[in-house]
Amino acid sequence: MKKQVSVKKIRNDAEELFRKGDFYCSEAVVSSIKNNFDINMPDEMIAMASGFPIGVGKSKCICGAVSGGILAIGYFFGRTKGGDPKVQNTLKLANELQESFRNNHGCLCCHVHTKGFDMAAGEHKNQCIAFTGEIAEKTAEIIVREFNLINIDE
Repeated sequence: MKKQVSVKKIRNDAEELFRKGDFYCSEAVVSSIKNNFDINMPDEMIAMASGFPIGVGKSKCICGAVSGGILAIGYFFGRTKGGDPKVQNTLKLANELQESFRNNHGCLCCHVHTKGFDMAAGEHKNQCIAFTGEIAEKTAEIIVREFNLINIDE
């Protein structure tokens, strides 16, 4: 894992992946984190994020970008063995991420944020690109802070 990253680049990369249509929100967040931290994360982690866009399988529930950020946090801080108490820190960090989104936008619900948009016409896309970038940035900030890494933007 890199010891120095640009949090702004992580945000920009996630936004661009979504903007170009390479990935949806959750996939773009995971891909940007993977590539910018230069971690040995299998590409299957990006594939694991593929069911979360448009509020989890198009249900318009929780924002897919937030889901992608939580997946990335789980990769870095989650447990792989039952009973491992480090899950408490993972839950705290996941809560921090979703709370930051909630504080900025009122709720996590894709349905609320896309109400009135013609999804088929892509009217929601600019807003969702911004959400994707915001979550990629906040996720990166959490990772940088928790591992005491350097954000070269500061």
